[in-house]
Amino acid sequence: MEPLELLYEKAGQPHFGLPPALATAYGGNLGFTTPCVYANFVTSLDGVVALGPEYPSSGSAISGREPADRFVMGLLRAWADAVLIGAGTLRATPRHLWTSDHVCPQAAPDFRELRRSLKRSTQPQLVVVTASGDVPTEHPALQSGALVATTADGARRLEGHLPPTCVILTAVEGSALRMADVLVALHAQGHTAVLTEGGPRLIGHLLGEGLLDELFLTTSPVLAGRAGTSRPGLISGLELLPNQPAWTDLISARRRDSYLFLRYRLRTPSGGPALFR
Repeated sequence: MEPLELLYEKAGQPHFGLPPALATAYGGNLGFTTPCVYANFVTSLDGVVALGPEYPSSGSAISGREPADRFVMGLLRAWADAVLIGAGTLRATPRHLWTSDHVCPQAAPDFRELRRSLKRSTQPQLVVVTASGDVPTEHPALQSGALVATTADGARRLEGHLPPTCVILTAVEGSALRMADVLVALHAQGHTAVLTEGGPRLIGHLLGEGLLDELFLTTSPVLAGRAGTSRPGLISGLELLPNQPAWTDLISARRRDSYLFLRYRLRTPSGGPALFR
């Protein structure tokens, strides 16, 4: 694959030392200061990140299945201890697996080398967040194994219905979840580098609790449009401006043809506790 073109990188970023093939393809190095929660999204030029429930796997439509975007997605998964999604994302992508190999199989040996060097398991732990316990239990990603973070009410609903490869993680009593409680439970299991691909609603909850550290944003050279349909932007369920602006710093920018690969760091926590329902 043609390497990404490095346009800008802020000095002093943490670097781990990627395997040579990955460093060449990414156009440089990559690293995180852990514990860290980082998000990865692809957006259209007009700010659409999902086309609505009637369009499964809409991220692929927005990205045009651009190989460079799939490589970056695979690289960020390869770095992660855990990949955090919401049940809505699970439903919207009925055949997806949240592994590096699934999105970029040609780089699979290099991703495995990276995980060995990080002393991590073969694949990141998939974590599905659902307050209600309403998840598609037949989804292949659950068949492969996942942690399902839910409430006591959700756990009762799921009891006996999940594949035996899944483990229920009950963070709180009642009908709502705080993402801070989910992350505390993940940290206790050694999952300190957490990637979220969880959708606008989950991002809203993470931002609302001041838990998101970094954002990787692929800007696709496509216009999606809106006409009487729900086509959300990056954040759903949380209003920040004008009273709680969440400012970021651009820490790197890369390019492949007309695609931009941007990395931002959140400056300060943006809010107080929020409940995932």
